[in-house]
Amino acid sequence: MRLLNTETLNLETFYDKIPVYAIISHTWESDEVLFQDIKNGTAERRDGFAKVKGAVGQAVKDGFKYTLSEAINSMFRWYREAQVCYAYLSDVNHDDDHRAKESGFGLSRWFTRGWTLQELIAPPVVYFFASDWQEIGSRHGLLELIVDITRIHHGFFISGNLSIFQRCSEDVLSG
Repeated sequence: MRLLNTETLNLETFYDKIPVYAIISHTWESDEVLFQDIKNGTAERRDGFAKVKGAVGQAVKDGFKYTLSEAINSMFRWYREAQVCYAYLSDVNHDDDHRAKESGFGLSRWFTRGWTLQELIAPPVVYFFASDWQEIGSRHGLLELIVDITRIHHGFFISGNLSIFQRCSEDVLSG
């Protein structure tokens, strides 16, 4: 597993003992920072570097030395083993009334992506951040709103028991 060191902004590879880390969940936009950019030292030239800088800043503030950015081929396990997930909603203004029907939070692109489910359910803690990295709230604090937005039963968010996923998968497969 490759993690971004929040002090050096270099990628470090871990094979056996994985340190604690924060993970960022976000939507892809134009000019994102790619693995190659970090490796080549050219990440700061991309517009998406502000997102990386924001995630690293939040991780440092919360006491994490490492962070991991989601990738299309990321696994449920990465999210489950992270200490916290920062859900960055680039299309949400922190001044919005997030609990209002039709709020920027409820209409965010983040909730419409195919892999949002694992990022929303797997981590033990999820904090949502607006486009300026101001905290909107936690999954726990916004639970009823998230249930309304996603139509996912609240039991998935509060049970902490992964066996519920296996049962649901088995139900779907047995059709």
